[in-house]
Amino acid sequence: MTGTPYLFGSAAAQRRADLTVYDSLACAGLELSGTGAPRRPLLVVELDDLHDADPTTISRIAEAADNALPLVIGVLRRPPTTALAPVLAATTCTLTDLPDPNPLPQLVRVDDLEAGLDQLRGAVAHSPQAALACGQLLRRTGPPDTIGALADEAAVYSMLLGGNEFARWLAERGPARPARPRPAALVRLHRAADRLSIVLDHPERRNAFSARMREELLDAMHVAAADPGITQIELGGAGTAFCSGGDLDEFGTAADPVSAYLVRLDRAPWRIMDKVRDRITARVHGACVGAGAEFATFADTVVAAPDTYFLLPEVRMGLVPGAGGTVSIPRRIGRWRAAWLMLTGQRLSATTALRWGLVDRIEEPGR
Repeated sequence: MTGTPYLFGSAAAQRRADLTVYDSLACAGLELSGTGAPRRPLLVVELDDLHDADPTTISRIAEAADNALPLVIGVLRRPPTTALAPVLAATTCTLTDLPDPNPLPQLVRVDDLEAGLDQLRGAVAHSPQAALACGQLLRRTGPPDTIGALADEAAVYSMLLGGNEFARWLAERGPARPARPRPAALVRLHRAADRLSIVLDHPERRNAFSARMREELLDAMHVAAADPGITQIELGGAGTAFCSGGDLDEFGTAADPVSAYLVRLDRAPWRIMDKVRDRITARVHGACVGAGAEFATFADTVVAAPDTYFLLPEVRMGLVPGAGGTVSIPRRIGRWRAAWLMLTGQRLSATTALRWGLVDRIEEPGR
């Protein structure tokens, strides 16, 4: 007898489960509304159903997950087998409540799976267009082409500036406050022998990353890059926070998306930071929000004070991280945990950042 053999009992049940998972992925579209809003931005896959799947089926499901347009969120209640590795790699991220999960970068541990899924669904439902753009971007911004990845990030960020989700955030923010002139420099430099200290110095604004601060940081990085006698670059922030993120009062002031794209390409300090990152130690404390978390993690060594926390709020604003974070953060913790942080906007403590590899050590300031 030739052809497909008949399957009975548990084998037939496993085959039906495998086909259900594959079909849900292979047939998944975004179900766009007339205004371009996705009605199906997220797809949850129970990975425990695949524990006994054969290698061919695993390969087909992994390929379908990798090519799916919606965000693909895996759920894992049992320890993963090595056979599941291709599917784990293909997901946007995988949630687990295992008490001592395998330290795979694809896994995000949550205390309660249903609560974690609800958190993710709610965040994606709030800004589905930005969430999908972020998920697709993270699949394409890894090494080795850092400059190309930064260009992709700049393009997606600039595109979303013209979107309705960002417009909604601007309306919720209300009118921007007029900028107060500050004659002193916003980035302070000090050279001692082969060491260059660069300090963000606008403590009354918690070192909010304004266009002026960006330009001054870019100048500082050009100084460091041009002088081979500088072998140590230390980056820090004055006051109670390393950097509270982009200056919210400057959001929405770009002349047009194309100009915004070119500015993000040409005036990006992180482009230069990446070239000299092997010489940079970032000493962070307090709030590392948005841009602050993104450019700090380009450093070869990141030293965090115990009070440090990281937060990436851009997706909720209808944007994606735009200060190099889709490159620097996945480089350290993998794109899956990066996706969790960016999609949910959840605060990450210094201790979890150390466990994940976002920081290299925790030290009291001044040590």
